[in-house]
Amino acid sequence: MTNETYSSSPQWKYDVFLSFRGEDTRKNFTDHLYSALIGRGIHTFRDDEKLERGKNIEPELFKAIEESRFAIVVLSSDTASSTWCLKELSKIVECKRVMGQIVFAVFFHVEPSHVGNQDGDYEKALAKHEQAYRDKVNEWREALTEIVNVSSRWDLKQRNESEVIEEIVNDISSKLDSASSSISDDLVGIDLRMEKLLRYLDIGSLEDVRTIGIWGKKGIGKTTLAEQAFERIKDQFEAKCFVSSVRNEHERHGLVHLQKLLHKSLLKSEANIPNFRIGINILRGRLYNKKVLIVLDDVAKLDEIEKIVGKSSEQHNWFGKGSRIIVTTRNEHLLRSFGEKSIYEIEKLTQDEALQLFCKKAFEKGQLDDEYKEISNEIVKYANGLPLAITNLGSFLLKRDVESWSSELARLEEHPDEIYKL
Repeated sequence: MTNETYSSSPQWKYDVFLSFRGEDTRKNFTDHLYSALIGRGIHTFRDDEKLERGKNIEPELFKAIEESRFAIVVLSSDTASSTWCLKELSKIVECKRVMGQIVFAVFFHVEPSHVGNQDGDYEKALAKHEQAYRDKVNEWREALTEIVNVSSRWDLKQRNESEVIEEIVNDISSKLDSASSSISDDLVGIDLRMEKLLRYLDIGSLEDVRTIGIWGKKGIGKTTLAEQAFERIKDQFEAKCFVSSVRNEHERHGLVHLQKLLHKSLLKSEANIPNFRIGINILRGRLYNKKVLIVLDDVAKLDEIEKIVGKSSEQHNWFGKGSRIIVTTRNEHLLRSFGEKSIYEIEKLTQDEALQLFCKKAFEKGQLDDEYKEISNEIVKYANGLPLAITNLGSFLLKRDVESWSSELARLEEHPDEIYKL
């Protein structure tokens, strides 16, 4: 993985980056796929149209890959002969690992095993590249192996091309609709924090089972970040489950109830679990070969992790390779006791981010009114970068006069805990 800095724009520039070997597929399958995507209103980047002639296009090409929510890689028998295609593929796999980009693979009359194992034409093509690109060939081999293992893949052998195109377009359209419904303009500062979390998750690493802990104060945005990450990467897993308010669920209903929730969400069936020890055996026995995504939100006790998703040293026996578990908590010591090394302390909002969020809530047009400028800065400073506090304050103060704002700030300074009761 490189150490590049990725942009964290709140909106993707493109829905889809379409990667293909032009000589093989441009005038048939790829052209029909591109037309179908455009016809459904899916903003698609195709390098032979969008790049300006006469420029050094590699940086611009890589930028377009980074700015795309999805990538479709059409692999043909001659793909590996093109270093251009191999560079594209390597960059796409990197974005999958680092940014959670969702990748689709289409095998255009080529055996997936030839791609993954670099046999046949792929073996010959890579052997020719060894001399001029010795430092790159191993990276390209790894990318080819990884692309074969993506969950969304189509083999055109003995398939009707129009049916495959319809399936791909419908799948992407559905995912875009789902993503659009989950994203809010109020999530100020989420993108930089999401980028950091995705680096911890490293979902492109297929060999390990990993738990990532997110910790921080009440109201700092742990749940919101976990929810957005879940929505962003869930389609890359065989099964997924978001367990909300683990602390409260445990207190009210016990550990067995949490185990049953997990079983039902991941395996789509009810489980007869008489006690938590049997629950451990049932979950471990049914999930050991599945690549799963699990979020345990607002965990307060070690048992709420170990009895639900296993001890840190045993998780590779509970879940399939590539599985990811996200735990949110207010207690850093809890995560260290569990034995987790991937711990992300979520940052408070900066002054600028906090003011931006406050204005969205406190002013009807979302813009700072000059009359309220001084008191707004005082209130934001008081909220100390906590999104929940800023949101509560802004919503409460909406349509009130400056005197009311000053009065409320004075009251909260005497009774700070009441900021979460507004």
